[in-house]
Amino acid sequence: MACRLTRKLLQPALSTIRTMAATSADVHFTQEGKIGRITLDRPKALNAINLSMVHQIRDNLLKWRDDPSVSVICVEGTGEKAFCAGGDVISITKEASDENPALTFFHDEFQMNHLIGTYPKPYVSLIHGITMGGGVGLSLHGTYRVATERTLYAMPETTIGYFPDVGGSYFLSRLEQPYGMFLGLTGHRLKGADLKHLGIATHYVEMGKMPELKSAIMASCGDTIGEVLRSHESPLPGPFTLEPHADLIKHCFSAPTVLEIFSRLEQDGSDFAAKILSTLRRMSPRSLVVTHKLLSEGASLSYEDCFAREFVAAAEIYRSGEFTEGVRALLVDKDNAPRWNPGAVEEVTGEMVERYFQPSGRQWQPL
Repeated sequence: MACRLTRKLLQPALSTIRTMAATSADVHFTQEGKIGRITLDRPKALNAINLSMVHQIRDNLLKWRDDPSVSVICVEGTGEKAFCAGGDVISITKEASDENPALTFFHDEFQMNHLIGTYPKPYVSLIHGITMGGGVGLSLHGTYRVATERTLYAMPETTIGYFPDVGGSYFLSRLEQPYGMFLGLTGHRLKGADLKHLGIATHYVEMGKMPELKSAIMASCGDTIGEVLRSHESPLPGPFTLEPHADLIKHCFSAPTVLEIFSRLEQDGSDFAAKILSTLRRMSPRSLVVTHKLLSEGASLSYEDCFAREFVAAAEIYRSGEFTEGVRALLVDKDNAPRWNPGAVEEVTGEMVERYFQPSGRQWQPL
């Protein structure tokens, strides 16, 4: 899924642009006026983030945090297809014989996400194209999220034997419920207008207006960025696409257990319910139950505690082999036939689930 880019960095032509770091061709940092600009540059890999990129983004955010010449952060992705399709999970699971590289990635990525969510300066994400998993973590925690008609959002982690991390137990549990539970379990994809309807995006701007918006952002300062974004907003093209299924989603996904969700979908009998049930049956049963517990309990936890809890769950799900098997089946061998263990939700025991919530070994800490 991911390959490194070899093309040279373009040298800025404007005297107002200052290169802040260029240790990797995968991500660029420049300062334009009062704006600290982060550009993900792995278009062939849909701008998937790796550990080096996580460290560079973290380190530059820390520098800009204390730099009075920077008032606003703006992050975007190169190319037309993606803002960021997520973490580079193939490179993580290549270290299957040693959990340390994977845990380091999750630990440091979560630190970066938490830093974004507690950042003292406005943080603007231009989330055109595919925005999934780690790309959601890189954007949703910030002050402003600008979606377009080309935005495609999802948290599809249960498909690969994982769970919606990067603070998902915090932000999904705080959406209008039970939409957060629905999105977290099913990995359902949403377009840009839907993100604005749900509050995941703060603004909706048509792609044709994006060049003008970017120019206005670069010319702005911290205390005017909100007005700049508002003045460039586009009308939403229609109603929330899940609205026709709102009653079904609320009835089924407010159930207290995953088994009860399955039961209510079966009883509903509609085409939409059948489609969703078929989707859920392809997911890792273990991941579904862990995700349900994380989201059910996340609403009452603090921002920091949600990340700490997710790190404990990430360590266990990696050790279980479920994540490695999911990546193998869907992204490496591409046989689309993961051998989940256990193979059915009914076989997931309480004792099995509790291991994902018992801290052991390395613990997560914010910066």
